[in-house]
Amino acid sequence: MAGPPVEGAGPARPRLTFRRLSGLDRSGPAPPETLRGAPWRPWTVPNAIGFVRLALIPVFLVLALTSENGTDPLPAVLFAVIAWSDYADGIAARVTGQYSRLGALLDPVVDRLLVIAGGVVCWRFELLPRVALALLVARELFTLVAGRYAFNRGVELKINWWGRLAVTPVMAALFAGLVGWETVGAILIWIGLAMALLATFLYGRSIRRQLARGAPSTSA
Repeated sequence: MAGPPVEGAGPARPRLTFRRLSGLDRSGPAPPETLRGAPWRPWTVPNAIGFVRLALIPVFLVLALTSENGTDPLPAVLFAVIAWSDYADGIAARVTGQYSRLGALLDPVVDRLLVIAGGVVCWRFELLPRVALALLVARELFTLVAGRYAFNRGVELKINWWGRLAVTPVMAALFAGLVGWETVGAILIWIGLAMALLATFLYGRSIRRQLARGAPSTSA
């Protein structure tokens, strides 16, 4: 029989079902370790994965930009590894319980830098529609700047579902361009861009509402 709750213990973790492990179930409050004012805790397994992802982005850029036509196998594989290892750090955090404030901020920044890097390569070699690439890269840069603005003013933003859903077609479009599947990539990038722009509108609305209230929130 389980004993009584320990006085002063934090809230119990939700049961780790497959849906929660895979990130499909994000119900309930955010882990307190990820909220504003929590310790940074840089030395965790999920953050180690994030640091490796970040370090591999310039390697991808060098390999891709020095290739003959931007569709060499190695940079494409490296792009895919960086993109899909985004799931690895999330799963690692849920399995180990090693949530951190740094991890919550690092993960979306790495994703946006990867999108910008992939967009630069696809622009350089005209692998995807340049209008869509320009809008996508501008959106990512704007989101980075807006995120910094919100952070400096104590605004907490939670990634909304349109932002989550946009990641798959955007990353898949860039990968398709990098392997020469230009038609598939062109279709996917417009789908992902539409979702990403809608997510950005919702982020902007959340920032305005929170600043108007004068108090941070975790809603987006």
